[in-house]
Amino acid sequence: CPAKGGVVGPVGGRGGSAVYTWEEVQRHSHRGDQWLVIDRKVYNITQWVKRHPGGIRVISHFAGEDATDAFVAFHPNPNFVRKFLKPLLIGELAPTEPSQDHGKNAVLVQDFQALRNRVEREGLLCARPLFFSLYLGHILLLEALALGLLWVWGTSWSLTLLCSLMLATSQSQAGWLQHDFGHLSVCKKSSWNHVLHKFVIGHLKGASANWWNHRHFQHHAKPNVLSKDPDVNMLHVFVLGDKQPVEYGIKKLKYMPYHHQHQYFFLIALITFVRFLESHWFVWVTQMNHLPMEIDHERHQDWLTMQLSGTCNIEQSTFNDWFSGHLNFQIEHHLFPTMPRHNYHLVAPLVRTLCEKHGIPYQVKTLKKAIIDVVRSLKKSGDLWLDAYLHK
Repeated sequence: CPAKGGVVGPVGGRGGSAVYTWEEVQRHSHRGDQWLVIDRKVYNITQWVKRHPGGIRVISHFAGEDATDAFVAFHPNPNFVRKFLKPLLIGELAPTEPSQDHGKNAVLVQDFQALRNRVEREGLLCARPLFFSLYLGHILLLEALALGLLWVWGTSWSLTLLCSLMLATSQSQAGWLQHDFGHLSVCKKSSWNHVLHKFVIGHLKGASANWWNHRHFQHHAKPNVLSKDPDVNMLHVFVLGDKQPVEYGIKKLKYMPYHHQHQYFFLIALITFVRFLESHWFVWVTQMNHLPMEIDHERHQDWLTMQLSGTCNIEQSTFNDWFSGHLNFQIEHHLFPTMPRHNYHLVAPLVRTLCEKHGIPYQVKTLKKAIIDVVRSLKKSGDLWLDAYLHK
């Protein structure tokens, strides 16, 4: 299939002839006054954020910054989006200004963009329809078999347990599949992805596609960045990373006994046994790639460095691929969120080579170690909070 995104290039016309420094751009990074840069073009998105299909927050997180890599990563068809950007163009960076903000590594950014272009040329962003058709088929089959068993043979303890396991499996797998559709990585047309996403997450799982999009794309935009990634906003139930627990401790905030959070983490409970099993499946798979990684405030890193600091991979195997919905390739998924998951293993060696060139850690763990690291990271953060709370 043809490349989805196209080579990174100018995304607007000459709607503005002014030139700006990064210092000027960065002054417009507040609510009610927001600019951003895409391929050296400066856009005033202050009014547009309210109409942004991906939500206000995900685009606002890049106010005052270069959003080139994020723009390309999130939009399968940048040419379509360009018509919306044209009226927002107010100028471009001055010739003396670097293309990247906050002292980001220009060579690293350029190398990643070259990798992105190679990925597109080699068709790694193109999905195989049969793969996802069979995947949806095995989910529907499990649902039908479970309900059929109950309908024909009743609700004995043994059948209830068997059907609970089958439904937990189908629901977990439906969670991975809705994730594929939500990232627009399956169908050529975004509208088809949206329809199938709403079917899987809405009709099979009973959740909101809009809610998922609003939260999940913020997570991809700024993974593990406090106040920007909703996945690390624990509503005072947990303190995460090395910085947040110390901040809570210094401020004497004690909504929960955080030094015991590695223990009460296991007390998560759900209304039904099926949801209980599914939620644990979901929580362990999604958090083992992120919670043990670095969690900090905004540091204005380049796209590659930011994603690698907040994500890690789990070893590849047929079971791990199926069990995690291919999110064992979390690094590749974060770098290329619209890539079909069956291509992650193809791009992984290219990403690893790029990371080795620039000295960026590329972490791959066993499934067992990844799960243990979740508990260890919670214990560490809880201890940091206790020390700060008692002594600072």
